[in-house]
Amino acid sequence: MEIGEGTGGSGGPDGPGLRFGCASFNQDSTSLALGTKTGYKLFSLTMVDKLDCIHESAETPDVYIVERLFSSSLVVVVSISMPQRMNIYHFKKGTEICNYSYPNNILAVKLNRQRLVVCLEESIYIHNIKDMKLLKTLLNTPSNPSGLCALSINHSNSYLAYPGSATIGEIIVYDANNLHTVTLIPAHDSPVAALTFNTPATKLASASERGTVIRVFSIPEGLRLFEFRRGMKRYVNISSLSFSPDGQFLCASSNTETVHIFKLEQLGPSGGDEAATWTAYMGKMFSAASSYLPAQVSGMMSQDRAFATVHLVTSGQRNVCTLAMIQKLPRLLVATANGHLFIYNVDPLDGGECTLSQGSEFTGPAQACPSYAATAALPASGPVTATLTGYSEDGGAKKGEVIPEHEFAAGPVCLDDENEFPPVSIQKC
Repeated sequence: MEIGEGTGGSGGPDGPGLRFGCASFNQDSTSLALGTKTGYKLFSLTMVDKLDCIHESAETPDVYIVERLFSSSLVVVVSISMPQRMNIYHFKKGTEICNYSYPNNILAVKLNRQRLVVCLEESIYIHNIKDMKLLKTLLNTPSNPSGLCALSINHSNSYLAYPGSATIGEIIVYDANNLHTVTLIPAHDSPVAALTFNTPATKLASASERGTVIRVFSIPEGLRLFEFRRGMKRYVNISSLSFSPDGQFLCASSNTETVHIFKLEQLGPSGGDEAATWTAYMGKMFSAASSYLPAQVSGMMSQDRAFATVHLVTSGQRNVCTLAMIQKLPRLLVATANGHLFIYNVDPLDGGECTLSQGSEFTGPAQACPSYAATAALPASGPVTATLTGYSEDGGAKKGEVIPEHEFAAGPVCLDDENEFPPVSIQKC
């Protein structure tokens, strides 16, 4: 869930002179990370009435990728000045955990408690987040200039989705834990433009470059479950997709002024719920008749309209959206490329037009952010470091020269332990 303001898309290192380079929500939408001309900022999203800046770093200028691991202190940063290098920081301690360099520009970084994935235009690198060992390099992937990919936040089954073709809408689903391809989904006629998993990684939503239809597939089977129509009047550029935490809703934002929220309602075979409304009755008739109609016609008839909508003040701005529970109520959050965060109330029963609850500007000079001294939970006791020579593995990334050494921990990264973000273990190759 990321937006980049450069012309290179959601991960491109373009866009000099802009106030900020990217904005991304963390995996559970409790935090907003902002890449700026001078560094990066982290905001807490636990309250509606204020946008609380919890940390600001000015050490790395021109940041165009910044990703935070849940609510931990691990932050991944990539800057325009060194677009082939990824730096991983423990922001509360003010220390660098490690850095890796790659043969081409980094376009996207995705992470969960088990894996860290780096996407280049024609290759993908999969690291073990506990020790940053390079586990697999997917070489010669289809040209992916926007760095489009999605990694499930459920570390138990770390599924990775990325385009399987540069000309049609195929999606490859890859098991990043067991390192093998799971399925190939023929999702759309045109190339894929947006991807996202639900929280347990049982569903994958996708949209194509046309932006008219959004489809939801079962994972790992790859079967089509839902099909939603965003609009028929014009093609749009869908910039983000996001499931709600419970998986019942899916939001989609684009370069238009409208954000759509769709409801994933699985109609039961008994038909008891379907007979309640005339619309459901007609939907049942259309579904029964679809087998007798041409594919294009039956597809049009099987699509559902938006359950709820939001009309932004401006259009044409790139943005990123997410659905989250804030103060025990469902909210839609939209971060726009002109530096604003909008929080809307969502009615989970009746839908309709969402009401604006709060609007904030996260690039304004009035926004004061704590320094390292204010955010440090532990004293910065100089970590033990080891000097490594660079190496290449499986076509791969090169380690930085200095990597702090931590005790290796079993299982996924423990987010409650300040010493594990992640517990990097030095291993000789």
